[in-house]
Amino acid sequence: MLIPLETLAIFIPTALALNMTPGNDMLFCLGQGIKSGPMAGNAASFGIATGSMIHTLLAGLGLAALVAAHPVALEVLRWAGIGYLVWLAIGAFRAEDPDITPAQTKRSSAFRAWRDGIVVNLLNPKIIVFVLAFIPQFVDATRGSVLGQFLIFGLILNIGGTMINCLVGGFAGKLGAVLSRSKRVARSFQIFTGCVFLGLAAKLAIDQRG
Repeated sequence: MLIPLETLAIFIPTALALNMTPGNDMLFCLGQGIKSGPMAGNAASFGIATGSMIHTLLAGLGLAALVAAHPVALEVLRWAGIGYLVWLAIGAFRAEDPDITPAQTKRSSAFRAWRDGIVVNLLNPKIIVFVLAFIPQFVDATRGSVLGQFLIFGLILNIGGTMINCLVGGFAGKLGAVLSRSKRVARSFQIFTGCVFLGLAAKLAIDQRG
């Protein structure tokens, strides 16, 4: 199973751009870092990563089974994902005054922050919907194991997210002050992310027609 370099060249920067956009997981790590220190902020980021990999594994197992039973399912899911990416882009462009207040958290030990990070991630249904919309766009059943490819892409997405969340959790005090002062920063990220979603959806749609 070999993933082409040109596929990775699109996936990796896109994944990093999405990971840099403030969301519930990032704000949770920020809140833990502010209230309980850098160690708890980093532990929270690894908890988020653990939950994300559980989401990815479950989604990958389901997708692999679906493709095995119905080979056309991957193509259908790709087009559904393209539509979802367009919907996310429109939502990012239309959103106003994003709430970038750090998530309310209790003061935690590193273990508790890690555990709570898992729970926060697993209880967010938007994560698995996004995973099912984004990753299958890059999976090619002709290259071998669908599950293997899904897990590789999920791992890449997760590594980038963990690195960024660790930076957020570790430097929570300073970052929290910057974010709390400027909603313009979060709005800029929203617009940038919307452009990424829209551009990716357009490219994938054109590629599928080709």
